[in-house]
Amino acid sequence: MKFKTIRQLLTTFLLVALTFFPALLQAQSFGNPGGSGGTIDKVSVEVIPGQETVTAGSEVAFAIAMDIDDGWHLNAHNPPLDYLIGVELKMESSDRAIVSEIQYPKPLQKKFNFAEEILDVYEGTSHVLLKAKSSSNLEKGTYSLKGEFTIQACSDEVCLPPNDVELEFPFTVGEENIPANTDLFSDLESNQGAVSQGSANEIASMFSEQGAIWAFLSIFLIGLALNLTPCVYPMMSVTISLFGGTSDKKTTSTARTFSRALVYVLGIVSMYSVLGVIAAYTGDLFGSWMQSPWVLGGIGVLILLLSLSMFGLYELQPPAWMMQKLGKTQQTTGYIGHFLSGLLVGVFAAPCIGPPVIALLAFVGAQGSPVFGFFVFFVMALGLGIPYLFLGTFSGYLNKMPKSGVWMVWVKKLFGVVLVGVALFYLALAFFPQYTMYSVLATLFAGGIYLGFLERSANDKKFFRWFKYATGIAALIGAFLLFQNLQKEGIKWQEYDADLIEETDKPVILDFYADWCIPCIELERQTYVDEEVIASTEDFLRMKVDLTRYDSERAEKLRKQYDIAGVPTVMFLDSEGNEIREARVVGFLGPEDFLKKVETAKQQ
Repeated sequence: MKFKTIRQLLTTFLLVALTFFPALLQAQSFGNPGGSGGTIDKVSVEVIPGQETVTAGSEVAFAIAMDIDDGWHLNAHNPPLDYLIGVELKMESSDRAIVSEIQYPKPLQKKFNFAEEILDVYEGTSHVLLKAKSSSNLEKGTYSLKGEFTIQACSDEVCLPPNDVELEFPFTVGEENIPANTDLFSDLESNQGAVSQGSANEIASMFSEQGAIWAFLSIFLIGLALNLTPCVYPMMSVTISLFGGTSDKKTTSTARTFSRALVYVLGIVSMYSVLGVIAAYTGDLFGSWMQSPWVLGGIGVLILLLSLSMFGLYELQPPAWMMQKLGKTQQTTGYIGHFLSGLLVGVFAAPCIGPPVIALLAFVGAQGSPVFGFFVFFVMALGLGIPYLFLGTFSGYLNKMPKSGVWMVWVKKLFGVVLVGVALFYLALAFFPQYTMYSVLATLFAGGIYLGFLERSANDKKFFRWFKYATGIAALIGAFLLFQNLQKEGIKWQEYDADLIEETDKPVILDFYADWCIPCIELERQTYVDEEVIASTEDFLRMKVDLTRYDSERAEKLRKQYDIAGVPTVMFLDSEGNEIREARVVGFLGPEDFLKKVETAKQQ
C-alpha cells in the first residue's frame, strides 16, 4: 500500500486504532480479572461483621453483602452450565480461627436468552454467611481472616469477565461477646432455604458449638461407630485370620501379641491420616480412585490370596529382599507385615463411606490445613481401630486353648471361606456389579455345604461334628432367605432425564448411586423393596442418577449441579423443581427412617 500524503497516512492510522483499541481494552479486562473492569463494575461487595467483640474460643460471623446493579445478576453457587462461574468464597487457612460454615443464599430461578436451561442466579442485594470458630489461645486484640471471593455478572444477553475480590474479615477479641447488626444476622440464620457449602455440616457444628476437645472426642466416637457398617466385616475377618493362627503359645507372650496388634492398628490409622492430608490439600473427597473398579478388583485379589493361605496352600509374608534390608529377625518380619496389613485393611472401608466420613472430608477440605486434616483423621481412625487392637490381641488365644489343634483347622477354614466370600464380593462389585449379592448367595450355599458336611476335621468329636452340621444348615437357610430377598421387586426407577424433570408437575425423587457403592446396594435390597416405601413414593417421579464413573465429565457436572458429596444421596424435589433440603438422605437408611424423609417431603 502506498500513502500519497502524510495526511492520508495519519487518517489510516487513526481508523486502525479506533477499530482495535476497544478490543484490546476488553482483552486486557479478560486477562486481568482481578483488576478493574468486568463484573466488579456491576456489583459492590461489602463485609459486614456479626459482632463488635468476641471472647477467645467463641464463634465469629460475617455477612458478605452483594449489591447488584439493575438488569444484571450473579451466577449462583454451583451453576449448571460449565462456562458460567458461580459465586464462591475460598478462605485462607489460619491458626486464628477455623471456618465452620459458608452459607450461600437461596437462588432465584430464571430463564435468559443466552441459555436454554433455567439458571440459578442472585439479583438485587444478597448475602453470603460465613462462620468461624476463633482460637481459644488468642489474646485481646484485633485479628483478621482472609479470603478470595469469585463472582461473575451477566445480563440477559452477555456475561462479563469474572472477578476475584480479595476480602478481609476483621474481628476483635475482648472480655465479652457483643453482637452487631443483629437484625441482619437474625434474618440470615432463619433463612432455612439457603444452600450451604460442604463444610456446613454436623462436624462444623461440633467445633463451633462444643469446642475442640469435645469435637475431637465426638470424632473418635464416630470412628468407633463406623465398625457397625458392613464394609468393616472383612476387616474383622482379616484381623482374626492374621492373629488367630499366628500366635505360638510357647514363644509368643501377650505383650508381644499386643504390640503387633498395636502396629497393625497404626497401619489403619496411618492410611486414614494420609487420606485426611490429601483431603486438606485437594479440598475434595479422598478420591474416586479409591472406588474405581481396578482398585476394588485389586482388593478382591489380595483378599483371595489371603483366603487361600487359610486353607494351608502357603503362608503370606513380606518378600525376603525387603526383610534383608529392614532386618532379618522374625520379630521384625511380623511387625512390618502387620503394619502393611493394617494399611491394606484401612482401604477396605472406602466403598462404604458413611455420612460422617463425607462430612469430615468436606470439612477438612474446606479448612485447607494439612496438619488439621491429619489430626482429624488420626482421631477418627483411632476410634475405628481400637476394637481391632483388642481383637488382634485376644484372637491369638485361640491357639492357646487346650487341645485347640484339631478343631482350629476347621476354624481357619471357616475364616478362609468368609474371606473367599469377601473377595468374590469385591470382584463382583468391581466388574459384575449386577451379580454382587449373588456372590454372597454362592458363598453361603457352597460354604455351608463344605464346612457343614464335606470338611472332615475333628469328625471323631461328636459334639463338634453336630456343631459343624448346625453351621452348615444355618448357612443354607441364610442362602435361601437371601435368594428370596433377591427375587423381590422394589421401586421401579426411571433413568435420569433433566428435560422430564422440567416438564413434570409431580414431585421428584433423585437417587444418586454407583455400582461400587455398598450402602447403595443396601438401600436397593433392604429399603427399596419394602412395601410401605414403594407405596409411599408412588406419587413421585422416581429417577436414578448413575455416578459410577465418579470423575467423568457428566458425573462431575451433576455433582456440582446438585451439590453431591458422596453416594448414596437421595434428593427430594417439590413440584416446582426446588430441593426439599431437610428431606435429603446421605448414606443408608432403613425403611422406617426413609419413610420419615418421604413424609417430610410430602408436607412441603
